[in-house]
Amino acid sequence: MGTTKRRTLEQLYAGPQVLEVPLYSVFEAARYLQVPENTLRSWVSGRAYPLRSGGSRRSERVIELADPQKSRLSFNNLTEAHVLDALRRQYRVELPQIRRAVHYLREHFRTRHPLVHHEMLTDGTHLFVEAAGLKDVINASKHGQLAMRDLIGLHLQRVEWDKDGFVARLYPFTRSRRTPAEEASQSRVVTMDPRVEFGRPVLKVSAVPTAVIADRYKAGESIADLAEDYGEEPLNIEEAVRCELQPAKAA
Repeated sequence: MGTTKRRTLEQLYAGPQVLEVPLYSVFEAARYLQVPENTLRSWVSGRAYPLRSGGSRRSERVIELADPQKSRLSFNNLTEAHVLDALRRQYRVELPQIRRAVHYLREHFRTRHPLVHHEMLTDGTHLFVEAAGLKDVINASKHGQLAMRDLIGLHLQRVEWDKDGFVARLYPFTRSRRTPAEEASQSRVVTMDPRVEFGRPVLKVSAVPTAVIADRYKAGESIADLAEDYGEEPLNIEEAVRCELQPAKAA
């Protein structure tokens, strides 16, 4: 690799622009986030649906892909999908409501990624609820007046921002989660950082890629031996294996 090209890559991965590098296919992102692939594809590309009058129409995407031609997601896109999953899975917020709110917030914050914009956690709280038309729904719910942080609380706890307000890393869920209690109980052992291993999952302590650990485990090596090799707790090795070997979800 030439000096100029190497320097360009170093600059790319040193600043916030790394968050826009198209790192993941839809299949990869869906597996890491435990979201059905077709569901994620509809979020990033829209979905065709029939009209009563005949013909069909395509719904608008919610997430603006870093590389729409090749359908590849950036780290920002991955984190947006992580947050969107909370809105859809936990609170059943309808996509038209989310689209309306996201469009409004893009204009308000002047950003392509309002769901992971740091100001969303403060200034955007009321704006999201109002723009999505959720005020009456929230008032009538058992939760009362929900803030944005409440809406996606457990998911946001698994996202870290840097001192400048940019997304720094994501701690993906590694186990199935049917209830908030199951989500809250999951450890933050596996992390994803666009500056480490091209954004693939790694163990937080040793930075060993989970794919490497899973491959060795599938080849017959024991959890205890892998833990000793990498200086990790056996439970951390188990989480790495679980991250890679969790079954794909149907749409």
